[in-house]
Amino acid sequence: MKDDEWQHHFDGYFSLLDFKTLRPDAVGFDLGCGSGRWAAGVAPKVGTLHCIDPAEAALAVAKRRLAGEGNVQFHLADAGAIPLADDSQDFGYSLGVLHHIPDTAKALKDAVAKLKPGAPFLVYLYYAFDQRPAWFRAAWKSSDVLRRGISKLPIRPRKAITSVIAATVYWPAAQASRIVERLGGNVDSLPLSSYRKYSFYTMRTDALDRFGTRLEQRFTKAQITGMMQAAGLENVRFRDGVPYWVSIGTKVFQ
Repeated sequence: MKDDEWQHHFDGYFSLLDFKTLRPDAVGFDLGCGSGRWAAGVAPKVGTLHCIDPAEAALAVAKRRLAGEGNVQFHLADAGAIPLADDSQDFGYSLGVLHHIPDTAKALKDAVAKLKPGAPFLVYLYYAFDQRPAWFRAAWKSSDVLRRGISKLPIRPRKAITSVIAATVYWPAAQASRIVERLGGNVDSLPLSSYRKYSFYTMRTDALDRFGTRLEQRFTKAQITGMMQAAGLENVRFRDGVPYWVSIGTKVFQ
């Protein structure tokens, strides 16, 4: 049984992708599926789902999580070697993955190549704080110095340190935002305010993703639009709200 928090996240990430517009037997792919967190919600809605990830351990978790779904195929591969035929997929998505790849634009283009003309591709890339004030961007730059050190550690100390960060930074910031909101204040500009609605498990998971990854790239809305169009997508749209930036486009007809 999926909990309310998972459903809230799923609805947020997939709000731009209307599954009702897909054929009942639609075939698509999850690029960088990880543990299958999102695939668990997509698989019941489509005909076939290809789960692709370069990490064998993560793929093993996904296989266990999706063991009850008979329409999922698993592929141990990275974004540069997607084992699917070009122009063969009815949809595709990649959430929180491509900004960790050195050449994000190329990875996006390689993914779009697998889509049929007119098929949608949903992507989530870290935003470059386009709409945030200067002090917010400065705070992030300071935290990025910390990330560069933590990300070089082995996985066990990495998890331990990011759990401490979740407990001493994410959780207090979330509590402060809750208090301000209860008092009638606007918390949209406060760092980590979105976590006021989330569990500590989510904070810990996101802290590991944020501080435990060696390569982190961030993009403005204009940069993402440009990359998507260069990859062969049109009708590019963005979700209005957290998480930034979730966007979707459809593959052009040639």
